[in-house]
Amino acid sequence: MKNLFYLIAIVILFSSAVFAQKGIDTQTQKIKEENNRTIGTQRPNDAGGRSLNWGKDKTKVREMLANPYKMNARRDRLVESITDILKEKKIIIDESASRLNDGVIITQPFVFAKGAVTARNELNRYADLPNSDTSWTRGRYTLTIEVQSIDGIQNNVSVTAKIEGRSENGLQSEWTTLQSSGAAEDEFLVKLVEAITGISPDEPPFEPNQ
Repeated sequence: MKNLFYLIAIVILFSSAVFAQKGIDTQTQKIKEENNRTIGTQRPNDAGGRSLNWGKDKTKVREMLANPYKMNARRDRLVESITDILKEKKIIIDESASRLNDGVIITQPFVFAKGAVTARNELNRYADLPNSDTSWTRGRYTLTIEVQSIDGIQNNVSVTAKIEGRSENGLQSEWTTLQSSGAAEDEFLVKLVEAITGISPDEPPFEPNQ
């Protein structure tokens, strides 16, 4: 009888331990669920709930101006403004090749980059450089500007840039003609539009002539 009593007591103790363990497991599960709900409903201002926006508010890049560019100005005024801009930029007009009365202005080569450190970067901006290990040491361009009349007060202004890069191999150096990227032409047209209209295309809102 005494042994039966001990056996019953052991069974009761074992059952209590199992129920207690299940109670702990249930409580632990409840805590995990509450934590998951907290993370899922985290406020938008919390660091974990923030989303990064790449590009929505990025500065828009202006498209290059049309080339030729139509301008509402007389040809003589355009030619005068063109020569003033070239003088300001210290670009020399080739008098023997130009025909100012016909609205054709050709410049002498203008060196815009000197030295191996900066030449490649500057050339890469003004020209489409070939994929090579060429050591560029200088860059220059020659502008050909033509003013073509549409009527008495409207003219088309076209700008063509001949881009050249000088490379050296230790024994000799030579100038190579490169494909223009359009940057030199666009830079000049921007200056001309600003001189004629008083409005810079780089300062929006700007409505280019069609």
